[in-house]
Amino acid sequence: MTICPEALAELEALLAAAAASGDPEPSAMNLSSIDADGRPHSRIVLLKGVGADGLRFFTNYTSAKGRELAANAYVALCLHWKQLREGVQVRVEGRVEPLSAADSDAYFATRPRGSQIGAWASLQSQTLPERGDFEARIEKYEAEFAGRDVPRPPHWGGYLVKPDLIEFWYGANFRLHERQRYEWRDGAWQRRMLYP
Repeated sequence: MTICPEALAELEALLAAAAASGDPEPSAMNLSSIDADGRPHSRIVLLKGVGADGLRFFTNYTSAKGRELAANAYVALCLHWKQLREGVQVRVEGRVEPLSAADSDAYFATRPRGSQIGAWASLQSQTLPERGDFEARIEKYEAEFAGRDVPRPPHWGGYLVKPDLIEFWYGANFRLHERQRYEWRDGAWQRRMLYP
């Protein structure tokens, strides 16, 4: 299943408008996952690519979110741009799957060196007794990779969210908003409007 072309074109146009607006993080999105107890957890991650196959982001596979995604592949995303129109929100729901090692390697190679070292040094979501412990791990990996490229850690990589729902919310005065929803149902994308 590929993303509905009409919805994909609208999402790409909104991302371009957000980037042109001067927003310092136009690709920031909320990612919600569910833990083993059925409890939802949300955090902000950066959207690092969108195409007909889905939306991409990258993280530590052993983090809390990585463990939740391994146990339950359903996620929800939300992008929000207050400065566009009267406010624009895009909600996405669907399944997530790991990207290939080659895709993760390619993106990792584009990251700043400090971020690459940080991916090795951070035991993401684990207890940090004191900041000095983290700084010592950073120094350790800076020394280990001195004078050469930093390879991607095996515990770090990308995910592809394959949507089955995309909703565009356009703000309006008096809360008379416009909502357009695209859903994958019965083997096809269906579009409908919703009351605000």
